[in-house]
Amino acid sequence: MGTLRDLQYALQEKIEELRQRDALIDELELELDQKDELIQKLQNELDKYRSVMIPGTQQVRKRSILQEQQRTKRQAISAEPTALDIQDISHLTLPFYPKNLPSKELIKEAILDNDFMKNLELSQIQEIVDCMYPVEYGKDSCIIKEGDVGSLVYVMQDGKVEVTKENIKLCTMGPGKLFGELAILYNCTRTATVKTITNVKLWAIDRQCFQTIMMRTGLIKHAEYMELLKSIPTFQDLPEEILSKLADVLEETHYESGEYIVRQGARGDTFYIIGKGKVNVSREELDSEDHVYLHTLGKGDWFGEKALQGEDIRTANVIAAETVTCLVIDRDSFKHLIGGLEDMSNKGYEDAEAKAKHEAEKAFFFNLNLTDFNIIDTLGVGGFGRVELVQLKSNEAKTFAMKVLKKQHIVDTRQQEHIRSEKQIMQETHSDFIVRLYRTFKDSKYLYMLMEACLGGELWTILRDRGSFEDSMTRFYTACVVEAFTYLHSKGIIYRDLKPENLILDHRGYAKLVDFGFAKKIGFGKKTWTFCGTPEYVAPEIILNKGHDISADYWSLGILMYELLTGSPPFSGPDPMKTYNIILRGIDMIEFPKKITKNAANLIKRLCRDNPSERLGNLKYGVKDIQKHKWFEGFNWDGLEKGTLNPPVIPNVTSPVDTSNFDSFPEENDNPPPDDNSGWDADF
Repeated sequence: MGTLRDLQYALQEKIEELRQRDALIDELELELDQKDELIQKLQNELDKYRSVMIPGTQQVRKRSILQEQQRTKRQAISAEPTALDIQDISHLTLPFYPKNLPSKELIKEAILDNDFMKNLELSQIQEIVDCMYPVEYGKDSCIIKEGDVGSLVYVMQDGKVEVTKENIKLCTMGPGKLFGELAILYNCTRTATVKTITNVKLWAIDRQCFQTIMMRTGLIKHAEYMELLKSIPTFQDLPEEILSKLADVLEETHYESGEYIVRQGARGDTFYIIGKGKVNVSREELDSEDHVYLHTLGKGDWFGEKALQGEDIRTANVIAAETVTCLVIDRDSFKHLIGGLEDMSNKGYEDAEAKAKHEAEKAFFFNLNLTDFNIIDTLGVGGFGRVELVQLKSNEAKTFAMKVLKKQHIVDTRQQEHIRSEKQIMQETHSDFIVRLYRTFKDSKYLYMLMEACLGGELWTILRDRGSFEDSMTRFYTACVVEAFTYLHSKGIIYRDLKPENLILDHRGYAKLVDFGFAKKIGFGKKTWTFCGTPEYVAPEIILNKGHDISADYWSLGILMYELLTGSPPFSGPDPMKTYNIILRGIDMIEFPKKITKNAANLIKRLCRDNPSERLGNLKYGVKDIQKHKWFEGFNWDGLEKGTLNPPVIPNVTSPVDTSNFDSFPEENDNPPPDDNSGWDADF
């Protein structure tokens, strides 16, 4: 008994010790929260002080790009547009390389052991295994060289390799390891060198083949689902784009022979379509436990449709007669999707007065030449070229932003289609929340885009200087983006590159979308497959090459909210591939800091759902679901649209040539005098 008492006493002591430790942790957490609040308060005071006390002269107020910056601008990534014809892809014959069973198993295990590839569907993995071809390298050979452009992913069959980065050894790899996977997503430079230590045997697959497999799997499945849905009376009168969304939200479930799918008397909210196999339908009589067989259903048949209208008491048993695959949709998903795109009905409408104004504006700019402008200052620099503030010589009060693109860079990166699309979309776009494009020019080396000058500075700069934004400030800029997206999506345009770097403030302090290099007109109920975007903002369906639509923009809206509220995006890794792997784990794996309010967190999580068909903004009521969310409660949407709402930051813009809200950039010497001003190049 003494021993038991000793144990009980020791247990009590441990419990008390743990309780005291928990109390101490609570105290420290409280203290940390108070310090966070104090830091935020001091930061806000400092921001106010800066806005009042910073001297008025342009030279003193101008920030230097050479200053040490904690945040650096992120480069967007784009694959070359797919050369595959979407209509023909399902009929393409993929290459097949025979392998013995151990090799097949080794490749499959290597894929399932890889953080990225393990997210693929089993049918896709099987096709990849079949399409991989053998490669051999001798000892001391270089398989991958750091800095080279790559398009192959490898699986080690035999031998050993060494991986180095900047001549520093990272690791050695043996059989069953997969490497080089970033290259099958898009055209990119290798981030490390892989050299052989022994003779090696590998299996390889290239980007074109991999992407064909990914696209084809999704397209064939989607086409099958669409055909099934069209054959069902409940769905026959629905518009194509709604059917397409329903096809996306259908989930496959599998049942073994003898398993109950539906049980008589149970309450149900699920509708079933039989994709494979057969089921027996039977009913139990009231006074007996005997099952009365009614009929058998097979592929293409359905049951449980009443559950979509309201709670359904099942009137019969449905039992799998063999191995069965069903496509299912529940009542909530159905209700969220069934409804037109009414939120998009009139946002893109322009009245006669506005059209006349735009025609007059077009005529004015058509008569201008490149030589009619003076360069005042540089507003921004990127991989594409520069953005200059230019002034009309004949009217110095008129200034514009001139985007200067290097033709050679466009050709080298195969972005001709994206540039043509950018020009076409921006010239047709008339929204107060999107930067206007007035005219394009060209000369021997450059393309020029004459755009509206927004001199309030970049949202990225404000976020860099403040660290993060409060709820109300984030709400205003998020709402500006919602307005821009509403306009674009009403025209069937997807944006695909949302981030603070692409939001610019006008003189009033209203945010506008800029840089339409990745925007694309896809129409309604359609998808596109080109991999593009900024790694931290890319939606999972883009990474997995499933095809994406406007719902990818709503994903990025959730990421933007998180970044504005905290100062950094939720998904971020040391390199793009690690970032993509973190994205594929999902938003629920991210621990939200306490400064994100409950309502803000709820909106972010509903925008960042893994399944695009479940994202807020992509449901029955479209963008209205976002506008009516609790986080936006009390927000003056009408005032925002009319421009009467006071912005959180009112920029200090003293004149049409005041560039003090932008960083300083070094001058570029290779800007030649223009030799041509005849519109857009046809072939670059």
